[in-house]
Amino acid sequence: MTNRFLQISLACLVASTFASAGAQAKGPKLETTDAMIPSGDAGIQLFVRNKHPAGATYPAETAFDLPIEGVSMMDLIAARGYDVYLVDVRGYGRSTRPAEMSQPPAANKPIVSTKVAAHDLGVAVDYILRKRKVSKINVMGWSWGTSIAGSYTSEHNDKVNRLVLYAPQWIRNEPPAPVAANAAPLGAYRLVSKDSAKARWLKDVPTDKQADLIPPGVFDAWANATWATDPESSKQNPPMLRAPNGVVEDSMNYWSAGKALYDPGKITVPTLLLHAEWDADLPSYLAQGYFAQLKNTPYKRLIELSEGTHTVMMEKNRMQFFRELMGFLDEEKPLALK
Repeated sequence: MTNRFLQISLACLVASTFASAGAQAKGPKLETTDAMIPSGDAGIQLFVRNKHPAGATYPAETAFDLPIEGVSMMDLIAARGYDVYLVDVRGYGRSTRPAEMSQPPAANKPIVSTKVAAHDLGVAVDYILRKRKVSKINVMGWSWGTSIAGSYTSEHNDKVNRLVLYAPQWIRNEPPAPVAANAAPLGAYRLVSKDSAKARWLKDVPTDKQADLIPPGVFDAWANATWATDPESSKQNPPMLRAPNGVVEDSMNYWSAGKALYDPGKITVPTLLLHAEWDADLPSYLAQGYFAQLKNTPYKRLIELSEGTHTVMMEKNRMQFFRELMGFLDEEKPLALK
C-alpha cells in the first residue's frame, strides 16, 4: 500500500472542515514544506502543504494542521510513517482568490463549483505523483471535500489507492427552505462570521453535552487561524471570512433538488465512510444512502462515531476518528481470513 496520503479540506455553507488532534507519544521528527503550484488557469495558484517523517465553507492548513494539546491530525498521520499532503482549492486558505472575490458579491455569479474544485484536486494529485514518483495515493475528503474527492475518484480510479470520505454529501430528503420572493440572486461569495460558525457547530448537540465537547481554547484557536487566512476579514467588524458560493449553488441544483452530482457507482477503489451522530449539516441518512451507491468497490466500510458533530476531529472524541481512519489505511490484507 502506498504511503502517500492527500487530504482535501474545504469550507462551504452546508459543511465545514476543522482541526483535529490528540495526545501524541514521542515520535519521529517531522519535516514540513509548503508550496504554491500552478492550477493550469492563468493567475491561479494552489497552496499545498507536505508533512512527513524526517528523511522520508475552511482552509486545509487550519483544518488539519492546527496543534491541539501539542499535536495536529497531520502530525499524527505523518508520525505513523505517511507522507501527508494538504491542498486548498482556489478561493480558500492561501490559494489564489479569484478576481471576483475582490468585487462586491452581487457583481458576479457563484464561483468555484465542485467541477472546478475537482480540477484543482487533480492538479494536486498529479503534482504529488510526479514529485514522489508513485502511481497512486490515498485520498481523503471532508464535507464538500467528499464531493470533490468522490467525483474525482470516479473518473480517476487509476490514481487513487484508497478513498476516505468523512460526512459525505448525498441526496437530501427534507424539503429545501423556501426562497423569499424578493430574495437577491446568489452572489459570487458569502461572508461568514465566527459567531455563526460556532452556532452551527453546536446546533444538534444536546444541551447537557455542549460544555465538554470542545477542548478549552480550541474554537478560538481554529477561528483565529482560519479568519487570518483571508486578508480582507480584519477590515470588517466583526471579522468576516469570504467563502465562494459555488458549493451552495451545486447543493441547491443537485443534492437538495433530488439529483446526484456524480455517480458513486463508478468508484472502484476501497472506500471508507466516516460519520458522527450529531452532524447537523450532513445527517446520518446521507452517509447511509451514499454507502448503498458504492456498488463496485472491492470492499467498503461505514463507521458512525458517537458523541461527535460535523467537526468531530476537533472534539473530545477526535482520537476515535483517528483510530478508525488509520485502521482502514494501515490494514494490508483486509479480505484475508488470517
